[in-house]
Amino acid sequence: MAIIAAETEEGSHDAHGRRSFHLSPSTISYLQATPLIAILGFFFLLPIAMIAVVSFWDYDFAGLYPDFLTMNYTDTLGSWVTWKTYLNTLKFTAIVWALTLVIGFWVAYFLAFHIRKTSTQMILFLICTVPFMTSNIIRMISWIPVLGRNGLVNSALIKMGIIPQPIEWLLYSDFAVVLAMVHLYTLFMVTPIFNTLMRIDRSLFEAARDAGASGWQVLWNVVIPLAKPGMAIGTIFVVTLVMADFSTVQVMSGGQSASVALMMKNQMSLLQYPAAAANAVVLLAVVLLMVAAILRVVDIRKEL
Repeated sequence: MAIIAAETEEGSHDAHGRRSFHLSPSTISYLQATPLIAILGFFFLLPIAMIAVVSFWDYDFAGLYPDFLTMNYTDTLGSWVTWKTYLNTLKFTAIVWALTLVIGFWVAYFLAFHIRKTSTQMILFLICTVPFMTSNIIRMISWIPVLGRNGLVNSALIKMGIIPQPIEWLLYSDFAVVLAMVHLYTLFMVTPIFNTLMRIDRSLFEAARDAGASGWQVLWNVVIPLAKPGMAIGTIFVVTLVMADFSTVQVMSGGQSASVALMMKNQMSLLQYPAAAANAVVLLAVVLLMVAAILRVVDIRKEL
């Protein structure tokens, strides 16, 4: 047996006496994964490594100077402005996540359990994706004539006599930022939850009802626990998108609010690339910690 095993790993002779080699299954697996590893390494790991290296460089108004300084990190983490900006970003993230989770779950629940025909489900789901055929900027700007001082909402409320004068905080405020983000990112919560709900065995509902469970008990004890992987995937999407969003904060707040991504964008506009790189590394670490916490709570491997 030992001789046969050795021949399998090192090689064997065919009928004509020529030596042929046989690769082990593990070696074949590594060879098959090599193209993907090369692509991820070049387009993902290498840029991150370059950002991490640049974050330790020195700079001034004239250029960048390769060095190994911790000044960029001490300036970033030692500033109360940075901490206040991070707290503001986390506030947007928490509010948008909560709203998209509630809206996304009920939209996915309606599509999965209240629409009987698969074709109708697909049509309604495609209707939900129609706004995403336009750019984020266009969908974001479309809120300005709706929420503006003389926009549709204020004009309608004044004509109905509900308010005597226009509401100022509808536009260029944190409310407008949250509303635009919920509009932009809800579909990223709907899709994974809908995918998870469609995989639930419907016989579980019948078993729960036969056991005397009410509709709300079925929802709370059967549907929501089984939908947690989809919720976790949607949460990862929404959290990463909101944490990295700067255009929505800049446009919808009218420059009155701030986020970490917007701070990085302003630093790059001033050619402060090492400082922006240090902020990017810190932001990446924060996002990875949040994703790791989500993965510790919910196992999403079945959905991948």
